[in-house]
Amino acid sequence: MINRITELYKKYKEIINYVIVGGCTTVVSIASFYIVRFFILTKDNQLHIQIATIISWILAVLFAFFANKKYVFESKKKGKGLLLEMIKFFLSRLTTLLIEMISMWILTSPLSINDRIAKILVQFIILVLNYLFSKLFVFKKHT
Repeated sequence: MINRITELYKKYKEIINYVIVGGCTTVVSIASFYIVRFFILTKDNQLHIQIATIISWILAVLFAFFANKKYVFESKKKGKGLLLEMIKFFLSRLTTLLIEMISMWILTSPLSINDRIAKILVQFIILVLNYLFSKLFVFKKHT
């Protein structure tokens, strides 16, 4: 049984590690969103919901870059390669931030879905998009 689990982990290591790191990144994003929304900004204010979303995004992206680089894609780039990787990572995350902000607005304004529920729903879409961007664009392995 242990051997089978080990084989499966080796076969799907990148995806498994991405899901774990993505889960941790999601926790950072949601926790920071709730902390900012409930303790710093005014509740039930659409502008404040967007500000909380941006702050939670910044904290999550900082965590995600270093965790994905080390544990998921095992990138060893330094110098200019590291800088290019970081720029690509932040650009891809800016793209998904815009998708997240538009989604949050659509779900909370026209559709009147509770912002806490909307945040959780949107995170699933963002998780998949971030993996695809990281795999195909940011940490692309050259053969």
